[in-house]
Amino acid sequence: MPEKVLVVDDEQSLRDTLEYNLKKQGYQVESVEEGTLALEKARQFQPDVIILDIMLPGMDGFEVCRAIRKEMTTPILMLTARDDEIDRVVGLEVGADDYLTKPFSLRELMARVKALLRRVKLIREEISAATVSTPPLQIRELGNLTLDQGRREVHLEGKVLELQPKEYDLLGFFCDHVGQMLSREKILQEVWGWDYFGDSRTVDVHVRWLREKIEPDPNKPSRIITGRGAGYRFEG
Repeated sequence: MPEKVLVVDDEQSLRDTLEYNLKKQGYQVESVEEGTLALEKARQFQPDVIILDIMLPGMDGFEVCRAIRKEMTTPILMLTARDDEIDRVVGLEVGADDYLTKPFSLRELMARVKALLRRVKLIREEISAATVSTPPLQIRELGNLTLDQGRREVHLEGKVLELQPKEYDLLGFFCDHVGQMLSREKILQEVWGWDYFGDSRTVDVHVRWLREKIEPDPNKPSRIITGRGAGYRFEG
């Protein structure tokens, strides 16, 4: 079964180019030119990865990304016409997994798509292996926080938390290194992998999301502590 890619861009020539080249690589591809159509197509097509331009008529890429994140965890590669840090940071904040500045080389885009799909495959394999072979007692308890590694679930005071896959991976890595100061580079290497193209701001964004879900007061964190210039320390 070929992996599926959804392309969302209002430039017809770019859509055609991406669709042609992605199909040559063996992917099943659909493309749309508007944000509202992107939501409908994502629900119908159920893509394995989404290539999403920021500048779209009507509903822009940020809004589309935010809406998609409420319904699915599909990796999103955002395209921006400006090499603007704000675009990249906002893209990460609304749930994008990676970003690429126009103009870009097709080789780089293909590499990023492959990297995103590879991470999805690894997560699915981990979940499948856990379902088949993981003993039900792989439970980790840290105060009122419980990680069920077999189910890849996190419970806070008995209630299941809705975590994105990377949020779960990050929390799991923190739990493996309680009390240790971990640099952003170390976290990127271990949680995102060597093939990740982003930068350390990705870690900051995901830490903020985690704090909003597991900290009593995210503005005064007591579980995930920031070490100025050093990284983060998880206190459990």
